[in-house]
Amino acid sequence: MANRFIRTHKQLHLEGEGVHESFRKLVSMNTSKSETVKEHPLKPSRRSMPCLAQSQTHPQSLSKHSSFLQPNRVQPQPQPQPLSAGTSTATVDVESERVVFLFSLLQADAMASSGLFFKDGKKRIDYILVYKKSSPQVEKRSTFEKNLRAEGLMLEREPAVTNSDIMFVKIHCPWETLCKYAERMNIRMPFRKKCYYTDWRSKTMGRLRNMRELKSWLPRNPMKLDKEALPDLEETDCYTAPFSRARIHHFTINNKDSFFSNSTRSRIVHHMLQRTKYEDGKSKMGINRLLNNGTYEAAFPPHEGSHKSRHPIKTHGAQNHRHLLYERWARWGMWYKYQPLDLIRRYFGEKIGLYFAWLGWYTGMLIPAALVGLFVFLYGLFTMDSSQVSKEICEANETIMCPMCERNCTLQKLNESCIYAKVTHLFDNGGTVFFAIFMAIWATVFLEFWKRRRAVLTYDWDLIDWEDEELRPQFEAKYSQVERVNPITGKPEPFQPFPDKLSRLMVSVSGIFFMISLVLTAVFAVVVYRLVAMEQFASFKWYFIKKYWQFATSGTGVCINFMIIMSLNVVYEKVAYLLTDLEHPRTESEWENSFALKMFLFQFVNLNSSIFYIAFFLGRFAGRPGKYNKLFNRWRLEECHPSGCLIDLCLQMGVIMVLKQMWNNFMELGYPLLQNWWSRRKMKRGGQLMEHKISLPQWEKDWNLQPMNLHGLMDEYLEMVLQFGFTTIFVAAFPLAPLLALLNNIIEIRLDAYKFVTQWRRPMPARATDIGIWYGILEGIGVLAVITNAFVIAITSDYIPRFVYAYKYGPCTDQGYRQEKCLKGYVNSSLSVFDLSELGMGYSGYCRYRDYRAPPWSSTPYEFTLQFWHVLAARLAFIIVFEHLVFGIKSFIAYLIPDMPKDLCDRMRREKYLVQEMMYEAELEHLQRERKKNGKQYHHEWP
Repeated sequence: MANRFIRTHKQLHLEGEGVHESFRKLVSMNTSKSETVKEHPLKPSRRSMPCLAQSQTHPQSLSKHSSFLQPNRVQPQPQPQPLSAGTSTATVDVESERVVFLFSLLQADAMASSGLFFKDGKKRIDYILVYKKSSPQVEKRSTFEKNLRAEGLMLEREPAVTNSDIMFVKIHCPWETLCKYAERMNIRMPFRKKCYYTDWRSKTMGRLRNMRELKSWLPRNPMKLDKEALPDLEETDCYTAPFSRARIHHFTINNKDSFFSNSTRSRIVHHMLQRTKYEDGKSKMGINRLLNNGTYEAAFPPHEGSHKSRHPIKTHGAQNHRHLLYERWARWGMWYKYQPLDLIRRYFGEKIGLYFAWLGWYTGMLIPAALVGLFVFLYGLFTMDSSQVSKEICEANETIMCPMCERNCTLQKLNESCIYAKVTHLFDNGGTVFFAIFMAIWATVFLEFWKRRRAVLTYDWDLIDWEDEELRPQFEAKYSQVERVNPITGKPEPFQPFPDKLSRLMVSVSGIFFMISLVLTAVFAVVVYRLVAMEQFASFKWYFIKKYWQFATSGTGVCINFMIIMSLNVVYEKVAYLLTDLEHPRTESEWENSFALKMFLFQFVNLNSSIFYIAFFLGRFAGRPGKYNKLFNRWRLEECHPSGCLIDLCLQMGVIMVLKQMWNNFMELGYPLLQNWWSRRKMKRGGQLMEHKISLPQWEKDWNLQPMNLHGLMDEYLEMVLQFGFTTIFVAAFPLAPLLALLNNIIEIRLDAYKFVTQWRRPMPARATDIGIWYGILEGIGVLAVITNAFVIAITSDYIPRFVYAYKYGPCTDQGYRQEKCLKGYVNSSLSVFDLSELGMGYSGYCRYRDYRAPPWSSTPYEFTLQFWHVLAARLAFIIVFEHLVFGIKSFIAYLIPDMPKDLCDRMRREKYLVQEMMYEAELEHLQRERKKNGKQYHHEWP
């Protein structure tokens, strides 16, 4: 036995890279029982059954290939062989000692190189702190680490391999400390396997069996992931309760090392880091302040290993959960597959899991909206040539339009706008009203069914009774002198007085209004640019730009507006952060909600203010020929194109939506890729790492990755919510918005997955029950979308003027509406006449302009005609009818769809009853067992 170990050790040195693989195979054959057997763990009660989810922390393939790296595996000591003739006892003892030494050396080396444990290979690394040796904050750091040890944490330092100035502090949380803080944080842990005895389940089993037989004949859904490829991570097989050390005998503890998951351990350590002092003083506490003042460079939980493997996952299995997430979720080839939400939740926490669940739900719901929008667009495309309005514009060879600028514009014929008229018909056709109503109903259905989906997820992830009542350390430090008894817990806690809260809120609101006014100022500057640029483009030397000066003005205005938007976003983020910190929110969720609301208001106004201007103000106050309104008595206000203002609105939305999505995708993936490439390049310059082929430990690999955004998921949610606004608010003017959003989100899911798994350090696994304030913002956007689409259809598009003409002034006045034939003569009816001699520019004759005014030869020249008032009345009536109809349908649908599925309500009530019964029985059994142990008489009743 000893000789075999020695030969194996020599062979490992000769084979190079095969050392760890062959040694793993050797060790896996001699795996002993867990360490926890020596510690005599408390046995569960007689009625308790083992929780399967607990024992399946790793899938079979994971445990098969990573058993050597498990912290709870203790390798056996080599047993001495029986002595043969001629063999001395001293020789055997020496050989055995050498074997033991080599065995422990290789084991410790492998454990340490994995980057998941301390040097002893037993203590799991729960958190990593990084600091520079040259940092002057030595006293703060030493005091902070001393206090961490006093709280029960274990620390171990190790220098970096690639940078001599970097030092890593590995943190391990022992069992006793985990139990103490799990009880303090009310972390729910499993204590009994679930059992289902509800009547509905027994009745529906036959039906489910028949459905399964039917599904077996159907083709397989390609979007589902193979069950064999993913481990069974569902923890819904066990009932859970808040952890208590006094009732530790209730909980199913098969293995102390795996009882608390990696994410739970990291969350507990993060809680301790946030509340440990580094100096004397009430505000001198928390890792965040130490990161801000340069005491530490970074703080993060480590990844579970590499996301890549030399061996294919189908034959060798996954090395760890990170590798499994990369192969089954983050790769671009999995773009059409469902997301493994349970695995995401286990690795990154419930908060990130809920984000990806919401993003996947939103993307799936975009499919019907994109299809309907595409059909509306195709309908406009196929009817573009047969449109009566487009025909009349394209055939108007003798209709002269009035000049649209003061000095350099020439007279143009109406048929020169033929292309614009056809493009406008793509978005402004008979399906516009239907699509606007459909999208308003779609938004309601999307939000209502997300409530049901969220309810199922919060139940499966054991978040039903969880509430974030944990105070922020900054709030505790600020208001520690003023305390009030919490009416729920009955314990005194820091309290913010109402006058202080009101004054801070007023300052914050004032800052918000100031930033919004800055946005409106930027929009006004773009409007002035458009007024100045249209004169310049109209007199441009290039014939193409001179001919299409309106398109050039709109295009350059959109690009300038986009650059202003992206520049102001940087300022908004810093201002919003300062204003939120000034308010001193009570809990972390309140801080995030307040910050998210500010960022949404800033960016929503920033993105949509120019769109609102084009939709509702462009060309509405320009005046008429001979009496135009001018800005500062200098620049003539801009008019709509002869084919309408909708083409400008479509251009504005399309350019901003496409450019913003491209920019966001670059900043989310391209920027971290460049930064990580530059970090690897700097390491290669050292030369030592590549020459000796040193394998970096996991914590140093994570250090070379990019940290997650400072505000967590706020940027991810904000991007999607703003996109939801683009998709719904002006969808009547841009039916292709849902399709563009769908294509972007298919890329966004895998891009975010790739970023979280490969490019970012592992974020702190946080808990959440919903998506926070974003749901309320989405509901507000849904209400605003109804109002905005009503105004777009009534005011911006020509739907109402065409409708009034067809039923009141057209050839089908007394015959009923007959599609396009009833619009014959509409273009001539919508154009008024002006005498060019009144301009004093050497012109003679008459020109036409878009308006409903009397001709110059009438008794009341240039006054509004009766048709103008009919159109205005029809527009107002349409807005009122459309809003009431759509809001009524939305309310009715919201009433019909319950927030929680009925079977889920029954399961929750049933389990609440069973939990109370089981807790009572477990406590009774424990007390009876204690009495029996002490020799006292006991009965089957409550003592």
